[in-house]
Amino acid sequence: MQLKLKKPICFFDLETTGVSITSDRIVEISILKVFPNGDEEKKTWLVNPEMPIPAQATAVHGISNEKVAHEPTFTMLANEINTWVKDADLGGFNSNRFDIPILAEEMLRAGVDFDMKNRKSVDVQTIFHKMEQRT
Repeated sequence: MQLKLKKPICFFDLETTGVSITSDRIVEISILKVFPNGDEEKKTWLVNPEMPIPAQATAVHGISNEKVAHEPTFTMLANEINTWVKDADLGGFNSNRFDIPILAEEMLRAGVDFDMKNRKSVDVQTIFHKMEQRT
């Protein structure tokens, strides 16, 4: 399927220490950037969250404290990640309610200007629930 894009879109997924947007941290971020001409770029970063990863979170995503102990912090990666997404719309699964807000929180903590004003967001979960309604 050929997407009709006017600007790039970054489909992204996060793994985190938990489900609190304000107090949990990102431990992995993966991005698939699709350009209007159909080209794609992919990147995944492991992130040291600077806090312990609860066993319940590790059971979900498989990322342990030991795995990220020597990885860069989000603050160290924030500018690089922002460069990947700053000119793009954003998409993901449950991204409007979780991934985008926690990414914005991490950017804020890192002192990076993360603005959604001139972007669109595509939340695949919202589309799925509209297409596959449950009663």
